[in-house]
Order: sequence, then structure tokens, then C-alpha cells
Amino acid sequence: MNSTDISRILEKHTEKRGRLIAILEEIQDEYGYLPETLLKKVSEQTGCSIVDVYGVATFYRSFSLKPRGKHLIFACLGTACHVRGAPRIVEELERQLGIKSGQTTEDKEFTLETVNCLGACALGPVVVIDGRYFSQVRKSRINQLLNDARNGFGTLHIEKDERIFPVNVSCPHCNHSLKDETFSVDGQPSICVTISSDGQQDWLRLSCLYGSYNFACDLDVRPDSVVSFICPHCNVEFPSTLDCSVCAAPMVPMLIDGGGIVQICSRRGCKNHMLDLI
Repeated sequence: MNSTDISRILEKHTEKRGRLIAILEEIQDEYGYLPETLLKKVSEQTGCSIVDVYGVATFYRSFSLKPRGKHLIFACLGTACHVRGAPRIVEELERQLGIKSGQTTEDKEFTLETVNCLGACALGPVVVIDGRYFSQVRKSRINQLLNDARNGFGTLHIEKDERIFPVNVSCPHCNHSLKDETFSVDGQPSICVTISSDGQQDWLRLSCLYGSYNFACDLDVRPDSVVSFICPHCNVEFPSTLDCSVCAAPMVPMLIDGGGIVQICSRRGCKNHMLDLI
């Protein structure tokens, strides 16, 4: 990647909020990590200090300053997962992969990382492989998960995959249900909200299946744009108290019927989401 390529990437990311993160994401997608020479070029062409660039690159766990494997594994060692046996899961991953946490296998197939929280505390021990969440993981399951990762996990079958399940959600402000029985996504009643982008508003119908990213919307939202989510009942914008750990855009909270909260990233194209059940 030369200076011209860096300039092309910079032109695509003109929004101030999350701009640097989006640039680094695209570089990492190209190389699999963030080479030092390119971080210096980003600093030179954006006007950001090299300290700020390195600060972002080292703060977020999704970035790496050294090459990673084809498949990235995150194992949670947070309190909730720890008391449910997460250390034994990490030990088994290390044994089967032949590496320690923070290392990459010699064949560049797997990189193993441990984290303090993956946002699904009620479902521990939790392991994330290539962005897919696996809950209540046991040692006997590790070998199959690694084989599935090597094979690309196959085709996702919404109707059969136990990791995908419906949730009923409501507005965090007025507590009104967001279920729309009149419009289906993935064969289920959709989650209906209003979104605002570039001064325009329209309906957004999300799949109520946690783990599905399917949606329907007539509003043309530019890739990487951050949109505002508004309740169609009380017309209040959903409050955000947390920024996305991947792209720094505001996370949008929705209450889960029966207790809990689900949060999704408000940036178009980012699939980060968090689930915390009570």
C-alpha cells in the first residue's frame, strides 16, 4: 500500500467521529494487522500525532500491531465467565492450538486472545471465533469449534442455529414495545424504529433474531455513516452511554422483555453488538 492508497482511504472517511478508527480498520482488513510504516503515513496525512494514532491502534483489542492468524479467537476471562470455568477453557484452547494467549500458531491459522468482557455475561463461559459468539462452552466442545472454524463454519441456517434466537425489545425511554407484527424479517415480526441520517428520516426494520444482521430500510444510508435511532412511539432518540469498542460510534440500547439489554452499533456496516441478560 503506497501513499496514493492511503489518500484514497482517507477520502472515503471524512466524518470526524470515528474517522481514524475507520481508516485503521480498512488498513487492517488489507494487511491483517497495522504495519508501523503505514501508521506513520496515516499520521502524516491526517494531521493526527503519531501518539494519537498509536493510542487508538493499541487501545482497541480489534487492532493488532503484529500479523494475526486467519482465525481470531477471543476467550473471556471476566468475572462471570471465570466462575463458570473460563480458565479451563483457555487452557484447553492453548493445549489444542499449541500456543499461549496472545500468540499465533506457526501455520498462521489461529490467533488466541483473552479479554475481560465480551458483553454476554449471563451466557458464560463465552468464546468468540471470527466474530461468532459461542456460549456456555465446555472443554469437550473445543475441538469441534476449531474444526468448524477451519471449515468456515459452513452456511448459517437461521432456523437451526441455536446461537440465533428471537428477542422482544422495547424503547429504553418510554418502554413501549418495538415489535412490528405487520412486517417480517427472517420470517419473524420485525423490530421497528425510526432512523435519521444526513437530515433525512425513515423506518428501519431490524430482525428480532439475535445473531442475524438482516434488515429492511428505504433510506439510503452511506457506508460508515452513523445514524440516530428514534422511538416511533415517543419520538425520543435512544440514549447512548457506551461507545462501540470496534469503531467508537454510539451503541444503541434496547430493553429486552423479561430483563436485560441489547446494544447494537449505530454505524452502518459495523456488526458489533452486545447482549446482557438478567
